[in-house]
Amino acid sequence: MVTRVAMWSGPRNVSTALMRSFGSRADTLVVDEPLYAYYLDATGLDHPGRDDVLASQPCRWEEVAADLTSPLPPDIAVFYQKHMAHHLLPGVGRDWLVGLAHAYLIRDPVHVVASYAKVRGAPTLADLGYAQQVEIFRAHGGPVVDAADLLRDPAGVLERLCVALGIGYDQAMLSWAPGRRETDGVWAQHWYAGVEASTRFGPYAPPDGPVPERLVPLVEAAQPYYEELYPHRV
Repeated sequence: MVTRVAMWSGPRNVSTALMRSFGSRADTLVVDEPLYAYYLDATGLDHPGRDDVLASQPCRWEEVAADLTSPLPPDIAVFYQKHMAHHLLPGVGRDWLVGLAHAYLIRDPVHVVASYAKVRGAPTLADLGYAQQVEIFRAHGGPVVDAADLLRDPAGVLERLCVALGIGYDQAMLSWAPGRRETDGVWAQHWYAGVEASTRFGPYAPPDGPVPERLVPLVEAAQPYYEELYPHRV
């Protein structure tokens, strides 16, 4: 039986490194942000490589949902789906989520906003995905991983995560070969330079700089969602 892991993350997290970790398992197939094209098409946002993203994936969420719940090859025991939670727009139906094992990768909003502000000047709460993470958690539960915990203790956190998901822990998850993968989204050329050079999780580091004053209200808006999920971390 296949365990379909839907890992719901926000931006400026270690989500791609965690995808690399799961992709190092011999029994696992990974997929990279399968709702991204739908999200760009629905919102009209102009992200780097927008046209390439739209051409690389289905733009109808119904087609994406069907792909994510369809039969898999017999040698696949884990289907790891790296999702950005903010891609789950209100227009996406939720019934298909029932068949997935949900998990959540969270990060302190202070760290997220301080980092995000360097690449996008005026993020909003909708850009960060906290509300969608809480929505899914309230409906389906599942283990929570805090990025700071993961970076401080990769082996311990990954083992506890695997136990919570009902899959065996594999030490191969602690390291990976550098470079790009066929399973990486076409946007990798814009965003994945750091993870492509990596071979394991990097050390934990505090945010390098304060949150701009204009974005303090955003941190305050995101904090209750983070605090609701934080006690459930593995």
